[in-house]
Amino acid sequence: MLLDKHGRKVNYLRLAVTDRCNLRCFYCMPEEGINWLGRKELMTYEEMLHISAVLLKMGVEKIRITGGEPFVRKDFMSFLTSLSKLQGLQELTMTTNGVLTAPFVPALKKIGVRSINLSLDTLDRNRFFAITRRDELPRVLETMEALLQHGIAVKLNAVVMEGKNTEDILPLVELTRDLPISVRFIEEMPFNGEGNHYANLTWDHFRILDAIREKFPEIKKVPDPPFSTSYNYQIPGHKGNVGVIAAYTRSFCGTCNRIRLTPQGALQTCLYGDSVLNVRDLMRSGLDEEGLGAAVAKAVWEKEKDGWEAEKKQSVQSRLNASMATIGG
Repeated sequence: MLLDKHGRKVNYLRLAVTDRCNLRCFYCMPEEGINWLGRKELMTYEEMLHISAVLLKMGVEKIRITGGEPFVRKDFMSFLTSLSKLQGLQELTMTTNGVLTAPFVPALKKIGVRSINLSLDTLDRNRFFAITRRDELPRVLETMEALLQHGIAVKLNAVVMEGKNTEDILPLVELTRDLPISVRFIEEMPFNGEGNHYANLTWDHFRILDAIREKFPEIKKVPDPPFSTSYNYQIPGHKGNVGVIAAYTRSFCGTCNRIRLTPQGALQTCLYGDSVLNVRDLMRSGLDEEGLGAAVAKAVWEKEKDGWEAEKKQSVQSRLNASMATIGG
């Protein structure tokens, strides 16, 4: 069992399979992209399967695949199929931008993927292009439709940004009227690979909810699932629901049950902290499974209490270079 010194059980792994992406969302990376990792720097699929198997034996039950964009990595579905067969895995899911995903939806259903997080910040094609620097909204919507048709639960993740997409909050909420989806609004976070950290957050989770409540005063709070990062709400008569994630405010840290592995094998016990261990290097050094598990357990034990504590310890260089594409969101 993976435990930290605050008594929290860690049973959720976010595994980033690549830092590469086919979009250039301004809040994630510069327009020209970032310095992509070389092939030898990335964990191989075999290494990812090995560390995943070790962690599953230690109590991890859920694995979320992230990136970058997972589907830009060659042979990704073959890897995902192998991962789905590992003993002890209770839930396999992923976060995708949806641009390349639609053709693979039947295969995802077949291997037991029951839910997908789909990144979608706007329903307006022009604003989508302005935010992502790519004209791919129709393909993302095609993926959403395919997921719903195949009975895969959809969570739409929308980052709320001053002057960029606040007018999309209500149209996105309107989707929940007739579609059984969860629309989750996320506070903007300071990870764009350009060293821009925001001194003030103008659209925090309180303001987002107030904007929704102004149009839908009947919106009601519903119970949050265990370890939920979102505050969840239901509008009477709507098939779907709404969530608000205090990603920058970090009010959900107290129940954190997750760890992250970057594409190069760096273990992060907090999104806002530095990496604490490189499992790729340990595996390539020949460390056996027992030793690997012990090293991870020791690192997890030292997990910070919350994101504010982790950020205080973060190095200046990490803070400047941080990009969601390199740390797995």
